[in-house]
Parts: sequence; C-alpha cells; structure tokens
Amino acid sequence: MTDMRRFIEHMPKAELHVHVEGTLEPELKFDLARRNAVELPYESVEEMRAAYDFDDLPSFLKAYYEGMSVLVTEQDFYDLTTAYLARAHSQTVLYAEIFFDPQAHASRGVAYDTVIRGIRRAQEEAEERLGIRTQLIMCFLRDMSADSAMATLERSLPYRDWIVGVGLDSDEKGNPPVKFRDVFARARAEGYRLTMHCDVDQENSVRHIWQTVRDIGVDRIDHGVNALEDEALCREIVERGLALTVCPVSNRCITGSLKALEVRRMLEIGMRATVNSDDPAYFQGYILENLVATQEEADLSRDQVVRLAANAFEASWLQADEKRAFSDRLAGYAASGAGP
Repeated sequence: MTDMRRFIEHMPKAELHVHVEGTLEPELKFDLARRNAVELPYESVEEMRAAYDFDDLPSFLKAYYEGMSVLVTEQDFYDLTTAYLARAHSQTVLYAEIFFDPQAHASRGVAYDTVIRGIRRAQEEAEERLGIRTQLIMCFLRDMSADSAMATLERSLPYRDWIVGVGLDSDEKGNPPVKFRDVFARARAEGYRLTMHCDVDQENSVRHIWQTVRDIGVDRIDHGVNALEDEALCREIVERGLALTVCPVSNRCITGSLKALEVRRMLEIGMRATVNSDDPAYFQGYILENLVATQEEADLSRDQVVRLAANAFEASWLQADEKRAFSDRLAGYAASGAGP
C-alpha cells in the first residue's frame, strides 16, 4: 500500500452523493429476494456482477430499478441502509447525506412510511453504535411528471424533520431542470435545501447546469462536470460558492472516463469539487476507491486530496457547529504528519 493510499484510507471523509438503493450489493439482493419470494434473472452473485457492464445512463438505470424489486418491507430498507453505513464507517466516513427515491418504490406499491421508517431506524442505530452522522435527501424521478413530484413532496411533509433536502435524478434526456421549477420552489418554501443531478456528458448538459443555477437556484450541483465547457458558467458557480458532487468511478462506467483531470481543473480554478461514490454496489467503488482512483489518475497532491475532503464537510447541510467540528477533525488529521 502506498503512503498516499494509506493517507486517504484513514482520512476523515464526508459523502454528499450516494443513493441508498445503489448500495444494494448482490449478496444482500439475493438474501432479500429469498426473503420476499422475488425471482431474479441471475443464478449467482458472480453472474449478477458480470451483468453490471454499463455503457450509458439508460443501461445503468435499467439494472438499478430492476434491483429495487427485492426491497419490500421496512426491514429490507433497514438492512440496506445498515449495510451501507457499516461500509462507509469502515472507510472513515464521519458524515453522509443519503439520497432515496420514494417514487420508485411507490410505483411498486411500497408505502412511503415503509421506506423512510426503515432507513431512519438504521440511521439512528448507526449514529449510536458507530458514530456516523447522516441526513436524508429525497430525490424526485425526472422521467416522471412534475405532478408526481409535487405529490411526493407533499407526502414527505410529515417527515420534514427527517429530510434535509430534495434532489432530482434518473434519466435526464428530455427532462430539464425547469420541468420541476414549481416543485423546487415549493420545496424551498417548505425549508428544504436544493440540489439537482446534471449527469456527465448528457444532451444539453451545459444548458441544464445553467438552469439549475439561475432558474432553480440550487444550493449544490450533483455531478456537473460539463460546467467546465463554459467559462462564464464556471465563474458563476465559483461566485455563488456552489459545490459539485463528482462521482469518478460511475463516470468511468457511464462515459469511459473518471473525469479525474476535470476534478483537478475544478480545484485549480476555485470550484468546490467533492468526490463521492454515487451507486457503489453497481459501479464497484465506495468513497475510498473513488478518492484513490482520482488521486492516482490526476496525480493530485496531498493538499489537493485534503481540499476535496474539506470541500465536502464545508458544503454539507449540517449546522455550522457540527460542520466546524468535522472540519476541525480533518484539519487535525492533515496536520498530524500522517501519510506522504
């Protein structure tokens, strides 16, 4: 193990872009399928992993939604979330903001209460047992209607204290951010923080990023790598202090490139880039693997790696005192002389 990898391995981390449904490892998927009498189109874990050979966003989403079929009961969502949090804790993640997709479950007849109560129970237990702090971000599916998103937003309000913000994910083609302008305005009025996926190398990527910034007024941008194609857009993002949650390993699976050099470029021009895992069970890379791959390919310095981690804590939706405490832990680690 190199000194740099060891340094990254033990470095305190925050994760701002991870879909809980995307942490469903094949082993757990088979267990839940047996529990719920769901038939899967694979004979083994190995066959399932071999099928995770994605070359674009739609091919990934097909497998992603197929995998959700095994998530039926509150216990299933508890087990799913518990497994992710244990893995994150093992990679020195101190804090995570976790996406969940209630519409994808409602369309299968799984109640909102079932989903969020299972996730919440796992969050509370992991914080008590492992010390890992988490918050939830509810995502709307952009290939469903704005009316469906608004109904889902209203369904979330009894759980307002359990959800810190809202996001937008799924297939971007033909589903621009402005389609959900009214939904996000209502979410802002209800006190939610706002983020939106602007997936990598999609049709109209730059236009969509402009919409998230100027038409929606997001607090953060998910992915957003294509902003580098427009200098004026980069300046706007820097001036607004918006963070971008880049997911290198998923980039490689979807586009053939980690976009690691783009991450370095973001740091060089003052953009608040962060590195995250996205859907780690499908792309076979949790936050540690994402940071290591990015550092190696872009030849990032120790200070640049620490900057990525610091950006994540600073861009989190924690209260100021909690944010400061986590940032201080990272600064203490960086000053301790550990690693290269």
